[in-house]
Amino acid sequence: MATFFGEVLSVYSRAVEEEDREDEDENEEDVEIRRELEEKRTVHLKWCPEVSQAIEACSDKKLFCSHLIIAAGTNAAGFVSTFILNPARWHPVGWLALWNERNRGSGLKNSPPAPGKPGCVIYQQKEGGSVLICQCTCYVAEDQLFQWTEKLFAGLQKRGLTVTVLSDAPIAEYKTADYLHGRDVPFLCALKTSAYKEVVNSPFLEQPNIVTGLPAAVLCHCQVHGIPAVLYQNYSDVISADSITMEAYKPALTLTKSVKLEPPSTAFLQKFTRGGDVHDNLYT
Repeated sequence: MATFFGEVLSVYSRAVEEEDREDEDENEEDVEIRRELEEKRTVHLKWCPEVSQAIEACSDKKLFCSHLIIAAGTNAAGFVSTFILNPARWHPVGWLALWNERNRGSGLKNSPPAPGKPGCVIYQQKEGGSVLICQCTCYVAEDQLFQWTEKLFAGLQKRGLTVTVLSDAPIAEYKTADYLHGRDVPFLCALKTSAYKEVVNSPFLEQPNIVTGLPAAVLCHCQVHGIPAVLYQNYSDVISADSITMEAYKPALTLTKSVKLEPPSTAFLQKFTRGGDVHDNLYT
């Protein structure tokens, strides 16, 4: 407002002040809700007592691992379960606990996921080998991907580490000008970090195809930190566990000497498939 002397004075409305105060209160409440939600969505890495003791005994407080295999997806997880994770030779040694809207059952920090339930479980050879397998069957939200990779790799020595990622992908997402001419489905495509110098046992993923989600987060982490890593993406027209799609992963680990592929029994394989040889097509 203006006075008789031409001064301009600021005028404050009590209603505006009260509104601002209410907005501030709401903002503080929003911040508290956001903080609680972020805390709830925090990813936790838990090791079994034996591994925790081994990590504490190391000078850098990290576990030595020569080869880390990460299986992300139904068929990738089924492949390592049926062809690698023989209960007589492998046992669970840790897990990643996380909670999100699509994954409410594997957020328990003090107990591993129950058998058959979604989760991220880490396995090690019983004779104390340096190979670890992380079998991820739960959904990892976009805002949890960075946490997931940071927590997992923070507990491992980077020296001498090689990473192999196995990932499921629907054939509907594959882009090509010739539309799969002469190519059988399912099939593998690979991506690797610049530090990976070993032979890649499948064609490389062609542009403009991209990788997203957990496999992309792991590969990006390895690229940034100079860790040799290769990703094998399995494109399939099956949306559920399927024996043919699982077997398509075999070339990914045929050349490695760190794990031994074992032919599973029919009964054991059927535990991870639905309807035996009946395949669920995306278009039916």
